[in-house]
Amino acid sequence: MNLQELAAQVAAEFQKHYGREPRWIAAAPGRVNVIGEHTDYNDGFVLPMAIDRYAIMAADLASAPGKISLYDTHFKESAAIDVSGPVTKGAPKWSNYIRGVLAGFQNRGWKIPALDVAFTSTVPLGGGLSSSAALEVSTGTLMEAVTGKKIDPVEKALIAQKAENDFAGVPCGIMDQFISALGRENHLLLLDCRSRQTELVPMNDPAVSLLIINTNVKHELSGGEYAERRAQCEEAARLLGVKSLRDATAEILERGKNKLSEVVFRRARHVIGEIERTLHAAEGIKNSNWPTVGQFMYASHYSLRDDYEVSCRELDAVVEIAEGIGIKGGIFGCRMTGGGFGGCCVALVKTDAIDSITKRISADYKAKTGIEATIFSSRPAAGATVIKG
Repeated sequence: MNLQELAAQVAAEFQKHYGREPRWIAAAPGRVNVIGEHTDYNDGFVLPMAIDRYAIMAADLASAPGKISLYDTHFKESAAIDVSGPVTKGAPKWSNYIRGVLAGFQNRGWKIPALDVAFTSTVPLGGGLSSSAALEVSTGTLMEAVTGKKIDPVEKALIAQKAENDFAGVPCGIMDQFISALGRENHLLLLDCRSRQTELVPMNDPAVSLLIINTNVKHELSGGEYAERRAQCEEAARLLGVKSLRDATAEILERGKNKLSEVVFRRARHVIGEIERTLHAAEGIKNSNWPTVGQFMYASHYSLRDDYEVSCRELDAVVEIAEGIGIKGGIFGCRMTGGGFGGCCVALVKTDAIDSITKRISADYKAKTGIEATIFSSRPAAGATVIKG
């Protein structure tokens, strides 16, 4: 369903639930990270892309003062948020993504009006495609439409990130909200996680697309894996005498190798190599050098599997299948994307081979794992937008 069709659907659901047409409709996309994994908290670079899957909200002013009524058209759930005073955390749990954004606008002196809101999302939940960031940025974009005020997209992204950190309790970095707020059609976003500077990387060639393969597994871990990796990176930086691994090079790492344990050395090697791969991949995309970009994606996966140890059997199976199909079959490169231990892979593919690739990966993955994968393709999509109002 494209964005216009989705807007029509949410407008119809709003009409059915509230008995009138919505005055405003706003949307924001989910994302896939093409390359640059576990580099964000090391002050490195990431290269995400907005996907054409959206959180979308329809709204009108409400007659009852001081309250925002929410209706989730997919799960048929309702919630109410008191906006007569400072917005606080509350139930149901999903409403905190919205509450946090409203609180962020209140903290900037914005008066939040009473609203009736219906919303839905086509961003898959739990696959690491940033359904939460899409909902947060969509809320911020709706606030702009309703109040008639504009906010810098970077500030909107930071409000959304703070909402996720403080209200939802998820210590995420800035990537998800930045690409949702700043994405542009036919472009990827090279984001410097230290300076927060962004560069739009054109990907205009319609002959290539990204294929997102959801393994439909999320391994329950003993806990603390991410915190442990972060601590190992901080230890590596300290022992190498740099502020963060962003400031280290392969040469610095090699010189300081004897100061690091074998595990900490491998963690640092992944991050230092991944930052470099991300910058090279961005250049390759600018030059439409797809085989080279694909090689960086494979190298990223092997590093995440072997040095960072955040892959799993199912993610590895998808990458092995992709390698077997190869460029002849229409795949330039493939890698796990997201935090790891399950979730999605992303593959750079020839657009005209999407159907045959999807069938092959689907069949081979089922044969290897006994699990049905969920697969969809996307070109680089637009960022947050007001569709009506």
